[in-house]
Amino acid sequence: MKILLVGGAGYIGSHMLKMLLAAGHQVVTFDNLSSGYRDAVLGGEFIQGDLADTVALDQVFTQHQPEAVMHFASYIQVGESVKRPDIYYQNNVSNTLNLLNTMVKHDVKKFIFSSTAAIFGEPVAVPIDELHPKQPVNPYGKSKWMIEQALADYDVAFGLKSICLRYFNAAGADPEGQLGERHEPETHLIPLLLQVASGRKPTINVFGRDYDTEDGTCVRDYIHVVDLCKAHLLALKNLEQHQQSNQFNLGNGKGFSVQEVINTVQRVTEKAIHVIDSPRRQGDPARLIADATRAQRELTWHPSLSSLDTIVQHAWNWEQKVTRTDP
Repeated sequence: MKILLVGGAGYIGSHMLKMLLAAGHQVVTFDNLSSGYRDAVLGGEFIQGDLADTVALDQVFTQHQPEAVMHFASYIQVGESVKRPDIYYQNNVSNTLNLLNTMVKHDVKKFIFSSTAAIFGEPVAVPIDELHPKQPVNPYGKSKWMIEQALADYDVAFGLKSICLRYFNAAGADPEGQLGERHEPETHLIPLLLQVASGRKPTINVFGRDYDTEDGTCVRDYIHVVDLCKAHLLALKNLEQHQQSNQFNLGNGKGFSVQEVINTVQRVTEKAIHVIDSPRRQGDPARLIADATRAQRELTWHPSLSSLDTIVQHAWNWEQKVTRTDP
C-alpha cells in the first residue's frame, strides 16, 4: 500500500516508517521538522512541509496519490498545552482538519490517528477501556478528543474510515539501535532517568510520594514503541479488510510506579539515580492503566516487548549512542 506518513521524522513516526518499509509498503514522509529529525527518516521519500500549508498538502496528494494516511504530527506536551492552548488547537485541530479535508478532496478514505489516554481525564475506573467517559482536563487531551469526534462525523458525511489508537505511555527505542527518543525538551520519565544515568542531567524530580499506590508514587502503563507500531500495522490491515472506523486503547494492561521505574533504570544501567522529592503536580492521577482487550481481540495485537527491563534496556542503548555522538 502507498502510505502518507505525517510526522514520520518524530519519535514514534520514525519507528513506524522503519516497520512500514520492512513490511513492503511504499511510504512518503511529510514532516516540518519542528520536533523531528531528518536523519530519523530511514527510507522512502521525504517531503519537508507543514499541515498549515494546504497548497503543499494538495500537491502531495496529487503527486503521490496515497491510499492511506497515518498521522503522528501532533504537539504532545500537557504542560505546554496549558500555557499555550493557541498553538495546540492550531496544530492539533486546525492543521489536522486541513489534512482530513485534503483526504476528502482526493477521495482517500483510510486514516490511522495517534490519539491518547489524555482524552479520558481523571479515571473513574482502572483499567481504562474504550467506553470510559471522555473528560479531558487539558488542551492537549481536548484537542485529541475534538479530532476523534470530527472523525466520527467525517465517516458519516464522507465515508472516511479511521482507526484511533489511544496510547498510554510510549517508551523504549528501536531494538537495533537505529532510532530512539529525542524530544527537546524531554518530559518523559524513562529518557529523563537515563539522562541522569549517562551524566547529561544531574538529578530527577519525583512529584509526590503520597499517592494511594503500593509505594506512594504514581503508576503508569508503559508500552514499547515497537509494540505501538505493530498495532498501527495491524490497524491498517483491519481498515483494509473491514472498512470500518474504530478506536483502541494501547497499553500493556500492567502499571509500573515511578519508583519501580527508577529501580529498574538503576539495575539496568548499574548507575545511581539522584532523586529530588517534590510536591505533587496538579492533575496527576494515581493510576493510569489501559484495558487493551479490544485491541487484542479485534486486531490480534499482543505486545511482545512488555517487560520494563526490555523497554529500559533498549532506551539505554539509545541514550548511550546519543551520548557518544554528542559533540
